[in-house]
Amino acid sequence: MARVYNFSAGPSMLPEWVLKRAADELLDYQGTGQSVMEMSHRSKEYEQIMDACEAQLRQVMGIPDNYKVLFLQGGAWTQFSMVPLNLLNGSGKADYVVTGQWATKAFQEASRYGACKEVASSKDKTFSYIPKLDPSTFTPDADYFHICLNNTIYGTTWNTLPDTGSVPLVADASSCILSKPYDVSKFALIYAGAQKNMGIAGLTVVILREELVGHAREGTPTMLDYAIHVKNDSKFNTPPTYAIYILKLMLDWIQQEIGGLTAMEQRNREKAAVLYDFLDQSKLFRGTVEKADRSLMNVPFVTPSAELDAKFLAQAKAAGLVNLKGHRTVGGCRASIYNAMPKEGVEQLVALMDRFEKENG
Repeated sequence: MARVYNFSAGPSMLPEWVLKRAADELLDYQGTGQSVMEMSHRSKEYEQIMDACEAQLRQVMGIPDNYKVLFLQGGAWTQFSMVPLNLLNGSGKADYVVTGQWATKAFQEASRYGACKEVASSKDKTFSYIPKLDPSTFTPDADYFHICLNNTIYGTTWNTLPDTGSVPLVADASSCILSKPYDVSKFALIYAGAQKNMGIAGLTVVILREELVGHAREGTPTMLDYAIHVKNDSKFNTPPTYAIYILKLMLDWIQQEIGGLTAMEQRNREKAAVLYDFLDQSKLFRGTVEKADRSLMNVPFVTPSAELDAKFLAQAKAAGLVNLKGHRTVGGCRASIYNAMPKEGVEQLVALMDRFEKENG
């Protein structure tokens, strides 16, 4: 059976290089006579995998020594609570920029624990842009300032980080982590679900400055205290062992096959340009995001009618271009072109769009 081009927003496609490595080692990991799935998380063999994964993530992302790396579970949803439970411990105030559905949910969840303020929002235009910020509206004594770096549903991204001064900057990077270099030192905490650019569902990576550890609010559940996981090297409970192994393979691929994050960014810009260039000249298809804020990872677009959208999606699926249906709040189509999507997949999508336009324009 031929493989399709999977444009899913997550879980997303994986590089064939990674899948083949995982397949080769599935029954017998490097002569151990067992699968990684079967290993005790406290065995010497598995600890080597986990330690190597953290070391390699630090190297690839340039994570400073004064940051902790945690391999957790629960997805970004759990971080929506974990962040305020651990950080909302001084003034009890936090600022949030609401740029999409996940930023909205993060803001709503954190508001259960303290005085959280929506300092800006792009809801007025269906989250189709990143709002301009007025620093005079920021809370000077906020415990942290939260953004969603890339908006999976609406296809916007932060090209310039907000200047929050001494207030710690926290970012949900679930749909853009490892897509390009980021200066980790500009953030106090980064969290990301792995199922888009880092591997498979089940793993959540948290990168946080050391001074944020150990200040959880009274009554914080044990499993939601960062200090517990730091103290136990992410093995307080059984970690998502196979998902961590897949992340290790993804990092191998980025380093050995792509050449690092600078090369990855160039690759991602080139393939995104193929799609955006077509949308900019198309008379049938229209992108829904303001050009200055377009994501390299998620590209929503529409035709003039829901009927044409449905017709195009059916033809795309028949052509082996799957999971292109847009989110219900936007409609139309959405191409998620994460790291693993090759340029050829985007070129095939554009070729189909071009034919469809000539037949239906």
